[in-house]
Amino acid sequence: MMPRDSNMTSIVQRIARQALVTFRSPPRAGEEPGKSFMENQSKLKSLMTEVRAADLKLVPRRADDGSPGAPPPYHHGAPPVTYMHICETDHFSMGVFLLKSGASIPLHDHPGMHGMLKVMYGKVRISCFDRLAGSPQVNPQLPPAQVDALRRSVLRSTGEYTEESGPCVLTPDRDNLHQIDAVDGPTAFMDILAPPYDPDDGRDCHYYKVLTEAEVKNTEKKKEEEVWLMEISQPQEFWCGGEPYPGPEVCL
Repeated sequence: MMPRDSNMTSIVQRIARQALVTFRSPPRAGEEPGKSFMENQSKLKSLMTEVRAADLKLVPRRADDGSPGAPPPYHHGAPPVTYMHICETDHFSMGVFLLKSGASIPLHDHPGMHGMLKVMYGKVRISCFDRLAGSPQVNPQLPPAQVDALRRSVLRSTGEYTEESGPCVLTPDRDNLHQIDAVDGPTAFMDILAPPYDPDDGRDCHYYKVLTEAEVKNTEKKKEEEVWLMEISQPQEFWCGGEPYPGPEVCL
């Protein structure tokens, strides 16, 4: 009798196969998704909703040790975030991000990409933004380089997710920029990106910070939900290390 956690039947394997089907020919930015894509995406979301830390042989980390008020350990050399690689094809990548207590993945984008994120343990707060069309209308006294780095955007949602939550979904047009914060201790989430990041194909990761109205000095009336983002270099306090993935092997 075949064991329940065999490579052929593991939920991780089924998720990877469904991701391959779903993202073999996904809608591009500005395109309406077809019926077939929506059906396959729904199947993938259902599988992602089911998966748990035990399916990936993940053991929830304990809160970082340290005296009250002590800085997080990663200030002394350990990365605040680590990544477990599960698999990657030309169509998608799949892995697990592990965030230490108090860590964040800064606000960043996914150019032309779809994505799906499912918490394995702990809790994350995800703030999702969309970039808006149109040229910046800002105080002309701003340096040209800063004006060029500005992006009109809208904050779509801010929500907290646990292992009981369904997956957070992004598309090339919706919720494409997000910041992910660990809440109340360490956390981990499974992550699918389609297609994978590839700087040579125009899919590099860019980082941003949210500016206040005073910083931008916007000269046109701004809708309440609109914000200004400025593209920045990768924040010094953020870097990502790697560690082995302990779960079932994925064969594609």
